[in-house]
Amino acid sequence: MRQKSSAQRRGERGRGKRAPGRPRSEQARVSILRSTLKLLGENGFSDLTMEGVAEHADVGKATVYRWWPSKAALVADAFAGSTTRKLHFPDTGSVRTDMSQQMRQLIKIFRSRRGRIVSAILAAGQSDRDVIAAFRERFLKPRRQEAYATLRRGIARGELREDVDMDLLLDSLYGPIYMRFLIRHDKLSPDFVDNLCKLVLSGASPSPIPRAPGRPRHGIKRRTG
Repeated sequence: MRQKSSAQRRGERGRGKRAPGRPRSEQARVSILRSTLKLLGENGFSDLTMEGVAEHADVGKATVYRWWPSKAALVADAFAGSTTRKLHFPDTGSVRTDMSQQMRQLIKIFRSRRGRIVSAILAAGQSDRDVIAAFRERFLKPRRQEAYATLRRGIARGELREDVDMDLLLDSLYGPIYMRFLIRHDKLSPDFVDNLCKLVLSGASPSPIPRAPGRPRHGIKRRTG
């Protein structure tokens, strides 16, 4: 009987069932992102290196560069990946509730250990345009797209004006959060978020139809004679 070649044996093994668990490439990717967050929290942005991440994740340096062209892109992806699930916008039927719940989650992250990572990214971004560009593209932009959809639902329900400037509205909502986070002149609290939403979104709501001059209010008769 003819023996099978080694190539044939390898081919048959390859057609068998794959071992359970993530593919090796996905395992490496997850390990790299986790290592990035750990080293970033321990050493800060300036001391973080692609080589150090590769060593900590037990992968080759080429593997890291295959997915991320720079340290800035790696850090932005690591942070975004660790927070995306928590920062989705709900759809409760109320634009104020939707925005408030998402913003509460954001300040919860800012007040946790993840907040130090945001501080490191923003600080490094002041002198390195690539860092702030990566943070903007990989973290802020996806959240912004979700926020647009939330505001459009509010417009469709008549909660917000049709001509509202959505970019200005979002900057007005999130700007104060970043200011308190960076300047620390006051607390980031749920009450702060709720009051901020009420103030900003009330200004973006449709104006009530003005009452015609001389016309009595509903239910009140004008006295004559």
